[in-house]
Amino acid sequence: MLRPSLTIGVALLSFATVVHADDKDWKEVRIATEGGYAPWNYTNPDGTLGGFEIDLANDLCNRMKVKCTISAQSFDSMIPALNAGKFDAIIDDISITPKREEVIAFSIPYASVCYTFATSDASLADQFKEDTGVISLNDQAATDKALEPLKAALKDKTIGTLAAGGSVAFVETYLKGVTLMRQYKTAEARDLDLAAGRVDLVVGGQDLLKNSAAKKGNESVKLFGPCFQGGVVGKGAGVGLRKSDTNLKAMFDKAIREAQADGTITKLSIPVFGIDVTPKQ
Repeated sequence: MLRPSLTIGVALLSFATVVHADDKDWKEVRIATEGGYAPWNYTNPDGTLGGFEIDLANDLCNRMKVKCTISAQSFDSMIPALNAGKFDAIIDDISITPKREEVIAFSIPYASVCYTFATSDASLADQFKEDTGVISLNDQAATDKALEPLKAALKDKTIGTLAAGGSVAFVETYLKGVTLMRQYKTAEARDLDLAAGRVDLVVGGQDLLKNSAAKKGNESVKLFGPCFQGGVVGKGAGVGLRKSDTNLKAMFDKAIREAQADGTITKLSIPVFGIDVTPKQ
């Protein structure tokens, strides 16, 4: 599931104060992650970091032949801290969106996840089932066709979203005036209310919704409807970088392409998410 917006205004100010030469010979790369967004990244009881992105980051660093240090950072301050030079890269399921691209650079996507729906309402789940097809939000005709029957079924339903995230933008863009939106600070709180029937459905990344539905106590939760990608959902998750560090971007791009080509991203993602998040390019 792709992450909520970071603090763009502060980040713009920070960006203006830092200039890095783009011909730096990189030997060590400092990577920031949240360490609390399982299963993408998390902190183990012994304080070490784990998760899909930690394993992938280590693989990419080996390919780039650089020493990497990965540390946990506050999510909200990541982009300003990156542009202030406190670390060199962000790997934290950050979606590549036009607004963020105004402030920082991104590698090519290392993960591409679509947004879908989940419910504990059996009648709703049975009506639509889970659709394995992916709808591009950049294709207006296909989007309208996919949403038309959903809008009729979701009229006046309460839908849970993550506050300030891509799911909020999705609902405000496509389901405004149809559903009643309830925002949550954490996926855990949202999913507890879904399982308890306090919201009729939720919208979010297919990867995390599958993970939640598989947990004990969530047997009633089912995914349903098509999966939407692109547009307000973003291009996928990429490594966040300073705009001036063009050669570091080139290094990450090359390493990600290699990890896609040899099946590493597939191998790392399927056991974690139950789906292959390798971007289809």
